[in-house]
Amino acid sequence: MNNEEGRAYLNYLLTLSIRREEAFGPMALTFLKEQDLDALQLIPDEQFSLIMAVVMAIAPEPKRYGIKLELLQRAQTLLSSTRYSNPQLVRQLDHDIKKTEAELQIYNAAMKPSRRADQEGNRFVVQTDVPDYFLNIAQKRASEYYQKKFGLTKESKAAQSFSGGPRKFEPENATVHREMPGACAPFMNSRINAFHLMMPFDLKISKKPDEPLDGGMRAFYTKFGYSYPLAYEMDRFCGYNDGEVLDIEMGDPHLLFVSFSRVKEREFQFETPPDKKSIPFEYVYPAIVLERLGTLGTYVQMVSNFKIWFDASKTNILITGAPDLYEYGLQGGAGLMTRTHASDKVEAYAESIKESWQEGLSYNFVNIHLMLSPEINTAIVPYNTPLFTVYPVLIRQNFKFEDIRKINL
Repeated sequence: MNNEEGRAYLNYLLTLSIRREEAFGPMALTFLKEQDLDALQLIPDEQFSLIMAVVMAIAPEPKRYGIKLELLQRAQTLLSSTRYSNPQLVRQLDHDIKKTEAELQIYNAAMKPSRRADQEGNRFVVQTDVPDYFLNIAQKRASEYYQKKFGLTKESKAAQSFSGGPRKFEPENATVHREMPGACAPFMNSRINAFHLMMPFDLKISKKPDEPLDGGMRAFYTKFGYSYPLAYEMDRFCGYNDGEVLDIEMGDPHLLFVSFSRVKEREFQFETPPDKKSIPFEYVYPAIVLERLGTLGTYVQMVSNFKIWFDASKTNILITGAPDLYEYGLQGGAGLMTRTHASDKVEAYAESIKESWQEGLSYNFVNIHLMLSPEINTAIVPYNTPLFTVYPVLIRQNFKFEDIRKINL
């Protein structure tokens, strides 16, 4: 932008300000941040006028006061060089800066997380055959996935700081677009700050066996309350475990086919078991997960072999489908782990008290339960896409909801 273009754009912005156009604030803030106004030969009076107009347009929200304070301080350095300089305006600007600093301090103090000195953080111990992937790589990939999907554009970031004047219908004007999911802290926290389970390979769930992924396929007969693993040999279905031939037609609506691709995550590491040495490395882990695959009625159960230990006297573990799973045509099951499950074998319970760190901790497995959404016949989920999410929550006995009207009684 040259000098002539800069002054023309300044006049355009000031015209938007006078007309109280919604686009003024975001556009002016971007101009102030990205352009060297001195290099554009804008005189101090022009710079001061623009800055103060932006200050006036900033939304009256304390979280925006950092930007407001920065602009006020910038205006203060310019004031003495302008024709507007007078003792009253100097005092007013100084007052506005001190007031904004004080309000920003109150806001920051209220938002600062606190922890009692005697309060220990909850501890969650994980056992899994691929710890580097689930605990590190997958969490990094989940964050990248959601940041890429919901990250704010430069324009929308600027728009967040302004409430705007009377709104017009401008659906194609990106400058005023600020109602983004990524701008909502609870929305993003449920994704960025949660613990997600995913797989390092593509997943396909379908009602037909057409075009299975290259890592292998399993078939199941599924209906509400009942499911059965199948094999397909010589153009007929039979039991997966006993080989008994079954009278099931290929077009049966209760058939479900699940297939995986090879491992596609470049950093994935896994120790190949002796009985899988003949299989190419990128197909070993998909083959193992495929072998463990099961169904619970209409749900596909992917056994992730992810065992979690937790203090059930303080915390429950909520497991549920990842927030955006529905976009792939799938629904995720949900469950609340309250303690060690009561359907294991005696050996498992004996194992859970052998080590000193296990004292007082419950355990459970986090499996991934997926079901095709209604009216969906095929769902394909790319590798490193969040499938299941783990949320620690307080146990019911450790909290209560109170009516504010009764607090001071």
